[in-house]
Amino acid sequence: MLQTVLDFVFPRRSLTGEEGEFVTAEEFSLLQSFPVLEEAHVLRGRGIQWLDAVRAGSSYHHCPLLKKAIHTFKFGRIPGLAGHLASLIAINLPSQIPEGAVLCPVPLHWSRHHLRGFNQSELLAGELSARTQLPVRFLLSRVRATGFQSHRSRSERLVSLQDAFVCREQSMPSSVILIDDLATTGATLDACARVLKERGVRHVEGWVVAHG
Repeated sequence: MLQTVLDFVFPRRSLTGEEGEFVTAEEFSLLQSFPVLEEAHVLRGRGIQWLDAVRAGSSYHHCPLLKKAIHTFKFGRIPGLAGHLASLIAINLPSQIPEGAVLCPVPLHWSRHHLRGFNQSELLAGELSARTQLPVRFLLSRVRATGFQSHRSRSERLVSLQDAFVCREQSMPSSVILIDDLATTGATLDACARVLKERGVRHVEGWVVAHG
């Protein structure tokens, strides 16, 4: 009943402004997958020292509507988009996943979580867990607010992310797949990977919706 009232007062609008749905069938068809895979040697060339791989469901360059979808998901506070966006990652899962791997959402600082109402990475991880049967483990905490990263240079991001993450569990798996919505410089994923590897995790890779 409440949702019906809300839809009347604040009608749902799609990515291109149509009423009725957050994503229309036509828009979803435009959210095509243009997968990106960066393996360790590529990442090292970009200064990413701890991650073993980054897999993105698509790239902003090849799928312009995806940027709008992710922005709407996070800043429009539309958690219902999680399933649509996770499906882009799921289409391009690797043929072999390391044995014993777990999914770990990149954490938000509590202040950002409170402001947004949810962690988009947790929602994506839940959707991917349902598709892959891989367990979700909340291995990390973000202990320091780092602000918005989108307009910072790589060097500025590295400074802001220093000591921002800590492990919250004593027993660690051998392989961790970090889940996030977006990878640009890779600094956030790499900061998470460093903390995990310093605690004994052997393999860490990132699965994201978009590479931008």
